[in-house]
Amino acid sequence: MTEPTDVPVVPAATVMIVDDRPDLHVLMVRRTPRVVFGSGMWVFPGGRVDPADADSFHDLVDGLDDIGASADLSVPNDGLSYWVAAVRETFEESGVLLAHPEGEAAPVALDNPEVADRVAGLRDALNKGERTFLDIVRSERLRLVLDDVHYVGRWITPVGPPRRFDARFFVTHPPAHQEPSHDGGELIDWEWVRPAEALRGFAGGNFSLMSPTTRMLQSLALFDSADAVMGAARRHLPWERARAVFRDEGGYDLVMPGEQHYDEGIEDFERGWVRIRPTGAHR
Repeated sequence: MTEPTDVPVVPAATVMIVDDRPDLHVLMVRRTPRVVFGSGMWVFPGGRVDPADADSFHDLVDGLDDIGASADLSVPNDGLSYWVAAVRETFEESGVLLAHPEGEAAPVALDNPEVADRVAGLRDALNKGERTFLDIVRSERLRLVLDDVHYVGRWITPVGPPRRFDARFFVTHPPAHQEPSHDGGELIDWEWVRPAEALRGFAGGNFSLMSPTTRMLQSLALFDSADAVMGAARRHLPWERARAVFRDEGGYDLVMPGEQHYDEGIEDFERGWVRIRPTGAHR
C-alpha cells in the first residue's frame, strides 16, 4: 500500500484568463466526474509540466527567456517550461491559443472558419497524442508571446490525495477573436464566471471548487475589472503566504495577511503564496 507521504509532488501550471464582459469574468472549465483528481470540479485551464516543455521551446518564445522565468519562479533552470505548459494546457483544455503567427503582432484569429477548423484539428491531434505541441508550434510557424502572462500564485496540495501538485498560477487576458470550447474528454463544460458568483455558488453547494481555486477566486474578487487585475499582476508585488484556518464545524479556509483569523492560522497544512491584490490592500 502506498503511504500518503510517498505520493510524488508533480509540477503543474494553470492559467486564469480574465476579461471584462463587461465587468470582471474569469474562464473556468469543469472536470469530468470520471477523473481521479478534481472529479467534477470547476478549475482554471492547466495541468502538469511535461519534460518536452523545457528547452525545446527557447527559440519559439517572445517576451520572456529561461533566465528571467527561472528567476521569477526561484528555480535554477527550466522555469520557462511552466509558461510553455500553461500555454499548452490552455490550448488542450479550452481551445484558447496564446500564440501569434510568426512575424505578426496579433494572436491567431479563430473568427475565420477555415482557420478555426484547422486549429481545432490540431488541438484534436494533440489531445489524441498524434501530434506534440512542439511539432504544432514549429510546423505552423507560431510564436508563444509571454510578456503579458504573469506568475501570481503557487499552491502545493497537502499530503493525502491520490495525486499531489506543485501548481504555479498565471494570469493573462484572452486573445482577441477566440472563444473557448471544452475538449469533451477530461473536461465537460466551460464558462466565463464572475469570481464573486463562483464563490457564492461554492458556498451554496452547487459549484464545486478545490481550495486553491477558491482562494485565487477570492483574490480576483477584490478587483473591479480585468484591466485592474492585469495592472496588479504586472507589478510583481511581494509574496504573501496563506494560512489554513480550521472551522469548528469541519473544513478550513485559506486566509491571507490582514484577513480574519490569519494570526491563528497554520502555514504548513496547505502551502500557498499569492502576489496579486489591489493597490493599498494588506501587505
